[in-house]
Amino acid sequence: MFTGARYPLEQRIENKKRGIGRQRYPIVVYSLTAVMVGVLIYELVLNSRQQGTPLSFKPVVNPMLGPSSSALINLGARFPPCMKLVTQVPPTTLIGCMNNTANPVTEICTVGDLCGFGGFHGGDPNQWFRFITPIFLHAGIIHLLLNMLAQLTLSAQIEREMGSGGFLLTYFSAGIFGNVLGGNFALVGIPSVGASGAIFGTVAVTWIDLFAHWKYQYRPVRKLVFMSIELLLGVALGYIPCKLPVLQSSHLGGFLMGLLVGTIFYPVISVTKRHRLIMWSFRLAAIPLAVILYVLLVRNFYTSDPYAACSGCRYLSCIPTSANNRCQGAFYLYHWNLMHKPSR
Repeated sequence: MFTGARYPLEQRIENKKRGIGRQRYPIVVYSLTAVMVGVLIYELVLNSRQQGTPLSFKPVVNPMLGPSSSALINLGARFPPCMKLVTQVPPTTLIGCMNNTANPVTEICTVGDLCGFGGFHGGDPNQWFRFITPIFLHAGIIHLLLNMLAQLTLSAQIEREMGSGGFLLTYFSAGIFGNVLGGNFALVGIPSVGASGAIFGTVAVTWIDLFAHWKYQYRPVRKLVFMSIELLLGVALGYIPCKLPVLQSSHLGGFLMGLLVGTIFYPVISVTKRHRLIMWSFRLAAIPLAVILYVLLVRNFYTSDPYAACSGCRYLSCIPTSANNRCQGAFYLYHWNLMHKPSR
């Protein structure tokens, strides 16, 4: 019955059980990992030139063993004051330069200077590409190692199963949307970097695989329990109250978009017409939903007050305490000793 088919159904089912995908090598994952390692090396070189050491220890220690927050902003971190006019942090705001190691700040630049990339040419900040560039940046060696461990294992297997084309679209759709969501509702005074949103998008694909191929999974209930625990731990880690440019909203946004785009591109084995109809219904629903979410949140980001659309969404990345000024973003610039406090 299946002998003449290009991909016999029985063979696909057997390959699925054995973890064999469409391709042998995860070319995109290997390439992205190499680029990200190279970018981190450049981050450390830049910090060494500016502060005298590859790792930032002053004015605050970077516990991820990486460059200063000022260096990350200059290199392309998601930082709303570089992307649009933020009333709390206009381009003329005085902020610690990349070479500042003193507390209080002694080496002072404007936000416009620190944002780099040619500045704003006298206009409003407009560095939209910061929705993309943070995917390639990491807060430090520890941050990179954690992300690359997940990328070279889980994400690599997803690429083998999806193929490089579908994986690439899912990975970057998730990573960019994570930055869009974070740009809307994270604290405006915090720069954000990392491939975590994109990687969470590939985590979402494993959930699609689990439910779409439930009867082909080995002990699916146990797998569901372990995956739930892993996801909850991953989400919980994003709320650790430390002064790092790693934000939970990017993880959640990446996971959400990974579910939608992964549904569109993940190859599902459908034995019955009913199963095939269900999958195509999900795919047809996912396409407009993904587009609508992107359009709505990008438009909302460029409003004067994105929080107005969802006042409680600021808590996606923040647990309100007195230490973080009840999740008010500009406070963090002072908290990191980045912003210059004029003497009186």
